[in-house]
Amino acid sequence: MMNIFCLIQVERTGKDQRGSDFIHAEDAKEYLIKQCNIPETHIAIKSSEKEDIEGIDLFVKTCDIRYIITKQALQEGWDCSFAYILTILTNPGSATGITQLVGRILRQPKAIKTKIKELDECYIFTFKPSASKLVREIKNGLEEEGLGDIAGRLVNDEGGEGIDNLKDREIQYRSGFKKFEGKIYLPKFVIQEKESWRDLIFEVDILSEIDWIKIDISEIAERTLTDKQSKEQELTLGLSKEEKEFLEETGDRIERKGTLEIDEAFLARQISEIVPNPWICYNLGDKAIELLSKKYDKETIASNFVFIIEELKKILEKQKNILAEKVFRKLLEQKKLHFFLISGKGGVVLPNRIRVKGNKQLIRTNNSAVQKSLFDGNVEEEFDTELEKSVAIYLDGQEQLLWWYRNRVRKDFHIQGWRKNRIWPDFVTAKESKKQKDDYDKVFVLETKGIHLAGNEDTNYKKDVFKLCNELGAKKAWKELFDEFPDHDFEFQVVSGDEWQNKINAMMQ
Repeated sequence: MMNIFCLIQVERTGKDQRGSDFIHAEDAKEYLIKQCNIPETHIAIKSSEKEDIEGIDLFVKTCDIRYIITKQALQEGWDCSFAYILTILTNPGSATGITQLVGRILRQPKAIKTKIKELDECYIFTFKPSASKLVREIKNGLEEEGLGDIAGRLVNDEGGEGIDNLKDREIQYRSGFKKFEGKIYLPKFVIQEKESWRDLIFEVDILSEIDWIKIDISEIAERTLTDKQSKEQELTLGLSKEEKEFLEETGDRIERKGTLEIDEAFLARQISEIVPNPWICYNLGDKAIELLSKKYDKETIASNFVFIIEELKKILEKQKNILAEKVFRKLLEQKKLHFFLISGKGGVVLPNRIRVKGNKQLIRTNNSAVQKSLFDGNVEEEFDTELEKSVAIYLDGQEQLLWWYRNRVRKDFHIQGWRKNRIWPDFVTAKESKKQKDDYDKVFVLETKGIHLAGNEDTNYKKDVFKLCNELGAKKAWKELFDEFPDHDFEFQVVSGDEWQNKINAMMQ
């Protein structure tokens, strides 16, 4: 049985292009690892700058790679046989281009019928284009190429009028909240430069200040390596019941092998994505091998080389986060870094207009439309999870709440902490003032987390950042910084799937 790949086409791959409104290869990789629990060894990026599959035979059964992220490789003639799944996260500019992309995943040399429907079909997942329009363009393109028999078997699984078939529309503040337009500012971390302020930049202000000499990898010596005779193992984790049965029927095995030699240069390249210094990377790799050599012979280390690299990466990532937090807090102590509320240019203000896509109105449990959302016209399609939708509806029913806003990822308010990835909270809400009707005296910034994510590393990090925001905010007199916010306070909260109702109730007391 040959390997089956999922090809993911993104908008950007360049080293310095991440962080914009475009979908980057590293964004897709990070999502697969953190949200889908895909092992990093199963993911490869193919671009002009990063070639993870160079020298790798994708068709041997021992190859771990299952997801290949690229931007232009397919259009430029690279063929990837046995790519049954195409995920398009771009906005294709022409019907010809998208037809060529689909044509590439239809080339399946040596493919055989399995009699398992899911394995006998190719799949295309799209993010930005209209699915119905996309299917029509693909069908027309295939028919023009003389492949009408295939075109007739294309199926749009979207069903009815999906979100991508609707035109986006602009919505505004509700009439009762229009007085707040352009005046809802939020605090952020900023760096002081002479007489001006600028946003905190992770690479410039945090990463560049880490003392990599102090990094501690002694933990690698505690790792247990397998016996040198055990160089392969059967791996069926993550396969469906049907796929496992098919493997048993055909007698095929999915095997995973480590490298058979110790390559310090290769190890250094692998950890360079964490430690941005090739010389230190080489020394760290050499030290890791030295520590393991006290317990294991060379052959055992070689047969576990892939495992060692992955474990070393985990240790380095953890150590990097520890050192980065120290740099962050030191900047605060030195008063070079501040948590400020800034008005005007450079400040963080909620937008006056937003665009939404969808037609299913968000409603309360009593079937009435939501009444306290900052913008008029919220739709269910704008919420990523059922938890977010439930929180929004629950907030809308709180008597003490004046308004709530669904914060949009990569567009609205974010917090840059001591790790590279920014925190994009899910909600910004305002509690009604007890002194002045139709005004508010406290703003809550909420991040929601499902029960399955409670207590994980990312959740704990966000809780730590929010705790620091609350501590720093408690020391500030906002009225001294911004005349428009004389009596407003801020509170940052991470609410989990098993406690969010209780926490919201407490906030509104």
